[in-house]
Amino acid sequence: MPKIGNIVLPEFPLLLAPMEDVSDPPFRRLCKLHGADLMYSEFISSEGLIRDAIKSMKKLDIFDYERPVGIQIFGGDEDAMEMSARIVDTVQPDLVDINFGCPVKKVVCKGAGAGVLKDVDLMIRLTKAVIKGTSLPVTVKTRLGWDDASINIDEVAERLQDIGVQALSIHARTRAQMYKGHSDWSHIARVKNNQRITMPIFGNGDIDSAEKALEYKNKYGIDGIMIGRAAIGNPWIFNEIKHFMKTGEHLAQPTMNDRIDAAKNHLIWSMDWKGEHLGIIEMRRHYTNYFKGIHSFKEYKQRLVTTDDSNGLMKIFEEIAEVYADYQFS
Repeated sequence: MPKIGNIVLPEFPLLLAPMEDVSDPPFRRLCKLHGADLMYSEFISSEGLIRDAIKSMKKLDIFDYERPVGIQIFGGDEDAMEMSARIVDTVQPDLVDINFGCPVKKVVCKGAGAGVLKDVDLMIRLTKAVIKGTSLPVTVKTRLGWDDASINIDEVAERLQDIGVQALSIHARTRAQMYKGHSDWSHIARVKNNQRITMPIFGNGDIDSAEKALEYKNKYGIDGIMIGRAAIGNPWIFNEIKHFMKTGEHLAQPTMNDRIDAAKNHLIWSMDWKGEHLGIIEMRRHYTNYFKGIHSFKEYKQRLVTTDDSNGLMKIFEEIAEVYADYQFS
């Protein structure tokens, strides 16, 4: 069973990836309910943390029912990374994760996220700064390299392990690919098969079904899988994968009531955490994902994204449950 510091994970754990504007406490709670073994916060700017920026500080919120949970930070300045690690340490998550994988331009331009892939020496210095700033286990999420001509994940893995990193999650694309094209897990398998590597290696990228999860587990020999976009609107994916790996059979598809319950709980927990108004507004982007592909749903979706009070939204959910009581998914 994979171990990160004192955290003992189940055999072949399923991790929820840190996703900006997605993996907040309400969404993490849903994913935990449906089988996620280890979860991470949205990534937090080290500069924002040391400036005491409200949005960054809010992302430090973690709850005992989520554990084990990691807080992920990013940045390109050693002092800021060390100081932010000290701040993270005060809220005592189970681990601190460093983002060296985000391909988004506004992050890369600051010499952070995947931007660090062009300068492995800087990556090592930043990681050492975080390790110095915390008593918690430090893990890293990164990509294969900057582009196809500079895939350097083998060197990165060895050097990170040598300075004390305790687990590595690898998104099987380069920064140049962003989220397009095919992910190439053969590079992750090579890292895992390196006899020098003893820390857990988790694979990430394009896992969107139970079959693919089992196939990649067997084919690439990784210690676990990190799931990102496939969990959006589909928190059931974790238990679906676990059930398929255990039995070779598929769990029944989530019913309409399952979808309504998930969306409703997500909304309630969002309001609890963010306040009613903001919770309602920020939940609007999620409804499409929960009710994807359902016939003649446009009217209800429109009402869900334009209703401003919680009682009104609960009545719409009740109406959806009544109208779609006999709905069968194909």
